[in-house]
Amino acid sequence: MDAAERSAPVSRLERSSHTAFIDNNTLYVWGGYQVVAGEDIMLPSDEIWLCDLDNGTWERREIAGEKPPDLSGFCGSHLNGTLYIFAGCDAVGYTNQMFSVDLTEQHYTWKRVTDTKGTTPSPRNKHSCWVHRDRLIYFGGYGCKTIGEVQNTSSTSFIVEEMSWTTIGNALFRCWGWNNEVNVFDTHSATWSMPETRGPVPAPRGCHASALVGNKGYISGGVETADLDMFCLDLETWTWTRFDISQSCTPLGRSMFTMTPISDHTLYIYGGLGTDGNTLNDAWQFNMEKREWTKITHPHKDKPRVCHTACLGSDNDVVVYGGSSNMRILMDSVAVLRIPSQHHCKDVFVFQTQPYSLFRLCEDLLGRNPQLFGKQLNWLPSKLRSKIDKRVAFFSAATPPVTA
Repeated sequence: MDAAERSAPVSRLERSSHTAFIDNNTLYVWGGYQVVAGEDIMLPSDEIWLCDLDNGTWERREIAGEKPPDLSGFCGSHLNGTLYIFAGCDAVGYTNQMFSVDLTEQHYTWKRVTDTKGTTPSPRNKHSCWVHRDRLIYFGGYGCKTIGEVQNTSSTSFIVEEMSWTTIGNALFRCWGWNNEVNVFDTHSATWSMPETRGPVPAPRGCHASALVGNKGYISGGVETADLDMFCLDLETWTWTRFDISQSCTPLGRSMFTMTPISDHTLYIYGGLGTDGNTLNDAWQFNMEKREWTKITHPHKDKPRVCHTACLGSDNDVVVYGGSSNMRILMDSVAVLRIPSQHHCKDVFVFQTQPYSLFRLCEDLLGRNPQLFGKQLNWLPSKLRSKIDKRVAFFSAATPPVTA
């Protein structure tokens, strides 16, 4: 989005593994990293970027207070105007701290969430979160546990990959691996809990995609999975369901991709890092009622993405931001290596998933062709005129994002 890029430094907008959400047609972006001279550089935690999706302009807002450390692999969630950041990796190692910032206030201030009840999940990263009924429900990830925690954990819910010594706070951790735990944080009572789930549980994993539809949370793909599977957790009964899907038309297995709900029975996935080690540019829809995949034809084949974000926008648009366009993984018999020369992206592009309303079509027509209407634009109500002015500014500043 060239118009947006003019109002912010390039170094701040290009990023991967960030968190993003849309509220009132404004895209909020926090965190993430870039690769500079072959090294991962975390972006500042004391700022958040806002993009007005009507006119395409960016605004940087500072966040004061007790800021989180510069994190990778964290999980960000937006609930009732507040952004929550949980766990991840900092310069010292893995963490299980939580921070929050109220974005409805005039001045943003970080607060570290302390004095919680219940047992805080062990340090981890590459996990996901469903926001449901004022609760943050976390799933999976990679992290560390003490010997005692592993002994009290089912062998099917934590896969030990390596053993090494490290100290985090006052705890000595020795076991590292992937998990499939479900941990719930009640934001009203500041209480952690771990519900007992039933049914076919997904294998431990991280770097997967998740989505919430109604009272059900969906999980797909990720590291440690060869195929693009699909699981559903009922967040009222805590019962897992695995979807039996025909392999005749199934996407390539992948991790670090996005999955966005676009209706009460459809999920939209895009990009990711394929099991072949390449960054993907394909889009698919999963019909939960028919339990089948459909490949989507789209004009963004030149925009492969991994570690990006995809948010549900107005008119059920899927709004994609950031990520890397050329991450590749080289594998041999000795090691798995990531090519450091990644290209991190700063563009916003949109997948149109349904026909636009007549109002939206007229709005865009006026924005693209204000000269055709002249003084007639002055006859519009002030609120509508303000919206049209934003669209005029957007379309006149740059070629708009292509929609699929």
